[in-house]
Amino acid sequence: MTEKDATLFNTIQQMPNLRSGLADTLIAQIESGDLKPGQRLPTEQAIMTATGVSRTVVREALATLRAKGLITTRQGLGAFVANDPNPRFFSIVPNDLESIDEVLSVLELRLGIEVEAAGLASLRRTDEDIARMRERLDALDAAVEAGGYGSEEDFAFHRSILVATQNSYYGRLFDTFGSAMVPRQWARLDIMTSTERLRHAARMRREHQAIFSAIRDGDEAAARRNLRSHLTKSAARFEDLRDRANRSG
Repeated sequence: MTEKDATLFNTIQQMPNLRSGLADTLIAQIESGDLKPGQRLPTEQAIMTATGVSRTVVREALATLRAKGLITTRQGLGAFVANDPNPRFFSIVPNDLESIDEVLSVLELRLGIEVEAAGLASLRRTDEDIARMRERLDALDAAVEAGGYGSEEDFAFHRSILVATQNSYYGRLFDTFGSAMVPRQWARLDIMTSTERLRHAARMRREHQAIFSAIRDGDEAAARRNLRSHLTKSAARFEDLRDRANRSG
């Protein structure tokens, strides 16, 4: 490993999830051009020495980069930066969301997409769209009342709003993200008391109903406001989880 390589790897942030920290650093180096197309990466051992992480962490980080199309491996030669490492697609998978900060970043992205979609849906929705959203809301309520997380049903309700924009790109974008847009692993419903769970479900029902009603009634301003309020409150709950975890740690 060269002195420059060692300096680059020394910039790795000490994060709770080491694989994510190493992968993020490598991605940043590729995107900035510090690691150039076709360049051979240091060996696993060299990366381990420079970063202090385990071989398992290194291999998982490299697997993440391969899955994103940023590096290739050659038998007996090692890993190389892809000749064209600029990604042609974008996706979010559940494994990307390994910290509450990452979940908050996704919620911030959703705000940029869904608030606009809610406004468009209020102006363009059809009777079929309204029926679909109502059906998705009922399915979500039933899932939660049955003791489930309702993450798939929640995703389906939010997607039905995007479909109601009559702009197919909104729905296709959401499909790219998949259920990672509603990260079940961070819902923390399993640690709630029955009373807290019922209160949480009632709050979600009110927020979703307010969004649905505004879209149904063609109230663009209210649709945008209620969708923004819903996701902003979700972000606040995750921030509270993060702060409590930091205090207990």
